[in-house]
Amino acid sequence: MTSVTGRFVEAHIIQAIPYANLNRDDTNSVKTVEFGGVSRTRVSSQSWKRVMRLRLQQQLGESALRTRRLAERIERHLHGELEWPKDLAARAGRHIVAASSVGIEPPKKEEGNDAWSSPAMVYVPDTAVAELAKLAVEHRDALEGVKDTKALKQKDAVIPTAPVDEVLRARNGIINLFGRMLAQVDDAKVDGAVQVAHAFTTHGTDTEIDYFSAVDDVTAGWGDATGSAHMGHAEHSAGVLYRYVVLDVADLLHNLGGDTEAARRLAAGFLDAVLLSMPGAKKNSTAPHTIPDLAHICVRSDRPVSYASAFERPVRADREGGYVLPSIDALATYAEAATRLLGGTGTLYGAHASMATKEITGLGRNVDSFADLTTGAIEAALGPAAAESA
Repeated sequence: MTSVTGRFVEAHIIQAIPYANLNRDDTNSVKTVEFGGVSRTRVSSQSWKRVMRLRLQQQLGESALRTRRLAERIERHLHGELEWPKDLAARAGRHIVAASSVGIEPPKKEEGNDAWSSPAMVYVPDTAVAELAKLAVEHRDALEGVKDTKALKQKDAVIPTAPVDEVLRARNGIINLFGRMLAQVDDAKVDGAVQVAHAFTTHGTDTEIDYFSAVDDVTAGWGDATGSAHMGHAEHSAGVLYRYVVLDVADLLHNLGGDTEAARRLAAGFLDAVLLSMPGAKKNSTAPHTIPDLAHICVRSDRPVSYASAFERPVRADREGGYVLPSIDALATYAEAATRLLGGTGTLYGAHASMATKEITGLGRNVDSFADLTTGAIEAALGPAAAESA
């Protein structure tokens, strides 16, 4: 395996979030965690990881599909792109997924669902749809000659298993970064190179209930009745989050077969997504589109080190109000102490970029922009780019 200068690239982020609900639970309530004896607002790692992935897909121009509806997706491609009859396209989609080691399940009518789906979610490059459709084209005669049935097992599929499973093993940069769990298909599992902690507020928070109503425009115009057309309520909170993300460069290189330039491209796109993505829950009613108030990125050779313990004791607002500056101070103080305890070993790079006007010690050198911050980290982990080192 290609050796790396620094194995772990860490991002420590302080970010203020205004009145919002970035990540709801099953009752539409704000997610919380008790830490240091007080309740904090929490945003799950899954929530932020998804928007990171979506932004990264847009940046890289490549996508991955996570779905149990692969049969339907193939059907739409065959019918819409290749102009197959709809019933034949649907049959082809079912037979392709049934042929795979994942298998397919008939519709569950009791759930009001009329679509066939796979029992496990598959995670493939979006180009896999067209590749699987080619298999349908190759076996069109067999598909036209078979009858539809209420159940479909692998042994009944008119398309062979091996080429279908081979497509399901395919990867792209997104999958090499975030990993894939697909136990049903041999050699399809990919260990992710990304670790994302649940974000939480650096201080205690309370949730607030927003009571709202919707006006009926006709009633309002006529003025012949009182009351609203709809009433409801929703939970929100506000606070300053600590976010922590790790990229394991060695694992990424392993997934890429040692391709350093591909790793460099993915790492740059990923760090951009870490810094600038934002969960979209209730965005139309809250528009909470802030950017980090401070980002500290460091590169380590031995092991990751979270600074979450900096906020086990909740920070207090400063004299003029606000939690951002006290949170930055707490983070810097803890980082400096951690570096001292570790003897200064293992850290190859440390820098920060922030909106703060005062000098910040303990978080490495200050740089002007997020771009400078990420470029320095990638060079520390992987060395200078090929054009620069030539």
